[in-house]
Formats: sequence, structure tokens, C-alpha cells
Amino acid sequence: MIGTVASILFKRASIEKWNEFDQTLMLVFTIAQSVIWIMIPGLAFLYSGLARRKSALSMIWIVIASSFVGIFQWYFWGYSLAFSASSNSFIGNLEYFGFKGLLASPSDETYPLLAFSLFQMEFMLVTLAIIAGPCVAERGRFLPAIVFFFCWATIVYCPVVYWIWGGGWAAKWGVLDYAGGGPVEILSGVTALVYSYFLGRRNETLMINYRPHNISTIFTGTALLYVGWLFFNGFSAGNASLKVPYSMMNSHLSAAFGALTWCLLDYRLEKKWSMVAVCSGCISGLVAATPSSGIIPLWASVILGIVTGIVSNFSTQIKNLMRIDESLDAFAEHGIAGMVGLIFNGIFGSRTVIGYDGVTDHAGGWIDHNWKQLYKQICYILAVTAYGAGVSAVICIVLNYIPGLYLRVDYEGEERGIDEDQIGEFAYDYVEVRRDYLSWANPQPASTYSAGEKGEELEHPVEDDDHAVGSSNASVHEPIIHEKNVASA
Repeated sequence: MIGTVASILFKRASIEKWNEFDQTLMLVFTIAQSVIWIMIPGLAFLYSGLARRKSALSMIWIVIASSFVGIFQWYFWGYSLAFSASSNSFIGNLEYFGFKGLLASPSDETYPLLAFSLFQMEFMLVTLAIIAGPCVAERGRFLPAIVFFFCWATIVYCPVVYWIWGGGWAAKWGVLDYAGGGPVEILSGVTALVYSYFLGRRNETLMINYRPHNISTIFTGTALLYVGWLFFNGFSAGNASLKVPYSMMNSHLSAAFGALTWCLLDYRLEKKWSMVAVCSGCISGLVAATPSSGIIPLWASVILGIVTGIVSNFSTQIKNLMRIDESLDAFAEHGIAGMVGLIFNGIFGSRTVIGYDGVTDHAGGWIDHNWKQLYKQICYILAVTAYGAGVSAVICIVLNYIPGLYLRVDYEGEERGIDEDQIGEFAYDYVEVRRDYLSWANPQPASTYSAGEKGEELEHPVEDDDHAVGSSNASVHEPIIHEKNVASA
């Protein structure tokens, strides 16, 4: 009886304590994390559009699967390793293992740790989604990628988050990283490059006329990313303050000038206004704004967008120089752009802008005559890059030697496509495109088909889409496109 009364009194006291929290801040964190989640399907659509049809669904599958792995890891011990108090400057402890004691431990007197942990979880889910595409990229297996996500989140992502946001050495040193230039962008970029190296290059014999299969899907994914990114950057302020709209405006400016710059650079080569170029430049601008949108003035974001568009565009050639088949350009658009944003913090970091949240006090960067800030930023970039690349490489090496966890599918699986090899389901079941129709025994022009014949099953086997629609290397003859309803065939 006494124990029951004590339990009731404790619950009442807990409820009263929770009612003392700022309800606005709880809504800020919970609503923001909900909108940020839309970046995950955004990345899924983006990567799917960049792949060929026979591997389009696999990109969606692996991106959404990475988020499920991340949710478990964050609940299991990820949050505790990233944000619990620790006696060292490298990684947290297991104080909040399994969210133990999280409800009873307020971060301060304004919002509960549960709301903060939910918000921070989305950052890791987005980071895993960024690296998920390159971990498959038309030749990777699902199982080792899933194991990699859990291991990588534990021994790569969580320590770096602790360095900058959990009270680690970078935070104590005064490094400026507003919303994740290090743990989100640099780590995802270098990890994509490293994993692609261990996957190996795609077979050249299967790369005839390769190009992205659906530009509209690429734009759809970019649009979803853009919406989520505004909340990603804006609400990293941690409170409802002037810094929220200021960060969003910085993100808009950097994205806009990044998109225009990248598009103009590609126009000079082909005299075409590429949609893929616009999306790539927009994403690189948003990435650069991630570490800097709450730190630099608005006018500096214009310069940031232009510089990032140029640097990231030319950085897409790094993979070719290194002979690495990193087909999604995550390293150029995330890794390099994140580095550019962090460097801008050292030069254009403004003490005034940093203080727009009403809480943070920092000396700023060069424009406030804090000359030492730039070398701190560079050291942080080098540390995150080296740690992320080195540990990711070790994980790949270990996985590749474990039976059943080799990273890559065989030649036949790559030829069939990852959709068929790993899923057995397809994004496109009902379209057959033939360019080599002159080699058929009895080629028949499409115009001679009667209305009843169009729905009949074709006698010729379906070709894979190595022969991409619209390729300049295709036959001078127009392709015959037969549509058939697989369900009724």
C-alpha cells in the first residue's frame, strides 16, 4: 500500500515537472523533427532517379531501411554515446542506454531531453540515408550495408557528434559547426567515397549509354530535401528565436546561388540547361549552409553559394582521378560542400549572427578579427575527414571477410539489376524499350499494330536498360516502345 502511494506521488511530481517545461520549445523540436524526416524519402527519390531502371527500387529500399536501422541504434545506445556526460573528450558513456532515465533528466529548465533526442535522431537518420545510396549503387548487397549502418553509426557518427555537440574536444575548443558540417556532411561524403572504393567499379560491359533514368524523380527528391533542409538548418538554433528565420534565409540564398552557378558551369560545356545540374547545385548550396547558416551574415551566403557551386562542380572529377566509381557524387556535393561551409565560418563567422538565439556567445571569425578561428576550422575538417575515412575503411575490410557479408553482388546480379537480385520486385514492370529492333526476325513498325494487338504479350524477350532512352550513341532509328500490362499478361 505504501509503495503504491509513493508511486502515485512520484508520477504526480513528474507530471508537474513536465508541465513546467516550455510548451513552445517542445512543439518546436517535435514538429521540426517530423518535417525533417521528409528528407529521407527525398533522398530515396533522388537516388532512384539517378540510377538505371533495373536498380531504381533498390535505392528506395536501402534508404528507407537505413532509417529503420538508425532508429534502433539511436534508441539502443546511439543517443547516449553522442550526448551523455563523459569524463573524456571523445565519446559519451551509456548513461542513457535504451533511453534509460531520459524522462527524469531535463537538459535544462526549458525543454525535456526526450524532445531533444527525437530531434537529434533525425540528423543521424538523414546522414545514414545519404550514405545508403552509395552503399548499393547498382552493385552492392543489402545485408552487409545494413550491418555497416549500425556499426558506422556507433563508432563513427556518434563520436563525431560528441566532439562538436556533446561537450567533446571540438566544442571546448570553440569550433563553429552550426547544424552538422562535420558529423552529417563530411562524414557522409568521405564514407560514400570509401565504401565505393571497396565495392569496386561497375563492370564496363554493363555501362553502355549509362545515364540517370528519371530526371523528374530527381527533381521530386530535391524538392523534398529542400523543404526538410529548411527545418534541419532553421531549428538547429535550439529555440524559437530570430536565428530560426535567419538560418532559413541563409539556406535559401546559398541554395539559389549554388544552383545557378552549377547550371551555368554545365551550360558552358553542352549549351544545355541541365535539370540535374540545377538539382546538384541546389543540394551543394544547402549542404554548405548546414554548418554556416546560423553563423555567417546573409551577404556572405551569396558568396558561399557561388563558391560552393564552383568547388563542388569541379570536385566531381576527384573520383575519376582516384579511379573510384562513386556514381552519386555524394563526396563532391556533401563532403566537399560541407568543408567549404566550415571554412566560411572561420572567415565570415559573425559574433552578432551567432548571438541571434539569445544564448550563444562566441568571438566569431575573421570579420570580427578572431584570426585563430580559421585554423581551428581546418583542424576540425581534417580530424573529421581522417577519422571518418579511416574507420569506415576498417569496417568495410572486416565485413568483406565475414562469410555472407561480402559487399558486392556477382556479375549476373549486376547484369540483372539490384531490383531483381536483391528484392525480386521492380519499380517498372510494364515498359519494354527496344533499340535493336532491326535485328528481330520480322520487325514490324509500331503503326501497323491494330488496337487489339497492342495489349498482347510480345514474343521477344525484354532487354535491360543498359541502352538508355535518348542516348546520343543509340541507333539513328527511333526506338519502338511496347507497353504491356504485366498483371494481365
